Amino acid sequence: MILEIKIPSPGESITEVEIGNWLVEDGALVVKDQEIAEVESDKATLTIVAVESGKIEIKSAEGELVPVGAVVCKIDTSVEVGDGGSLQSQSQSQSQSQLAGETKQTLSTDDKKAKQTVTSQSSDSKEILSEKFDKVKVTSVAKEMMKEYDLSVDDVVAGLKRIGKKELEAVINLPKEKETSPVFRQKEVSREIDRKRMSSLRRKLSVRLVSVKNETAMLTTFNEIDMSYVMDLRKKNQQKFIETHGFKLGFMSFFTKAVAIAAESFPMVNAQLDGEEIVSPQFVDVGIAVSTPKGLMVPIVRNAESKTISQIELEIKELAEKARNKKISVDELTGGTITITNGGVFGSLLSTPIINPPQSAILGMHNIVERPVAVNGQVVIRPMMYTALSYDHRVIDGKDSVGFLVKVKEMIENPDRMFTGGQEPGKLLLGI
Repeated sequence: MILEIKIPSPGESITEVEIGNWLVEDGALVVKDQEIAEVESDKATLTIVAVESGKIEIKSAEGELVPVGAVVCKIDTSVEVGDGGSLQSQSQSQSQSQLAGETKQTLSTDDKKAKQTVTSQSSDSKEILSEKFDKVKVTSVAKEMMKEYDLSVDDVVAGLKRIGKKELEAVINLPKEKETSPVFRQKEVSREIDRKRMSSLRRKLSVRLVSVKNETAMLTTFNEIDMSYVMDLRKKNQQKFIETHGFKLGFMSFFTKAVAIAAESFPMVNAQLDGEEIVSPQFVDVGIAVSTPKGLMVPIVRNAESKTISQIELEIKELAEKARNKKISVDELTGGTITITNGGVFGSLLSTPIINPPQSAILGMHNIVERPVAVNGQVVIRPMMYTALSYDHRVIDGKDSVGFLVKVKEMIENPDRMFTGGQEPGKLLLGI
């Protein structure tokens, strides 16, 4: 039976995608649910999987633009995948199964005794290492398995039935061994130029970034945050947090929650311009900028104002993993009322982030650096972070932008205020 694999719809507004990369070769054997191709839209990179096992026939080339619903490959399900990755028809498979059954029945008593003898000689097991393949690295787990099944490196290499593209790439991409000579080796002179087509995602991103610079009145305001309290809180409770929730606590969840609360006090920062109208959502959907091999993606944490730190942390973790593994859906990337980007993970000390349209503001986090600061008339060393808020001045006034960033600063420096809607607990207690 021949099955046609069509391009699924990534989203309502997307009519065509680009074939980014075929993960299998034309004519290769594939198994059900195996990833066979990556397709790129202007919002995300998605994967296509095989619906059944069989032999694949590729119809569209890498880099080709194809409409949603088009047939990009076919799978011949009459061709089965053998245990060793071999190609066999259904009739061959049945005959081989019958032959295997007959062979099992004709095992002689001598064969069984021979097996028992091999088992009894486990104390004289084979040497795992090999003189022929002495450069092959064997992990500790693999060594234990090889001991258990009485195998050597020679047996494993000899047992490989097929060498494919992935195996060759694994060898080609191995890091070269360090030079034993201490003499510095100068890099060879080269005048070569590498050219490659921009992905659909990066082309769309380029257009959006240029339009933001040209069509918005973008300004940036800065502040700095003392990270001492949050870092101490995180360090003191990290192990208990992991035991309770099953994952680590980071800094992004604190900033996400702080942004959601601050947006309630300064709703214009959460607003958007739609023609001649200003739209002010009564919720805060925070976009988290994630760097992936295919480019920048911004998955959305929806209704951050109503979620706990642990809920936000888990959602960020899951969305980031989906984005990096090309498993994220277009719906998870659509929307958002404000964005947070963290250049600090790459060592950035200060930057002016660009607004993610149609949003009106983006918060930039940066590297945490110990610096001398004045506290109560004394110079002390504190872990400090510069923060930046880029905003569209057509929607957000300077007073609101500065007030918003100060509110975020106050809540990060005093996380207890997140329980009181950003207000100082003492004043709230006194009703003042």
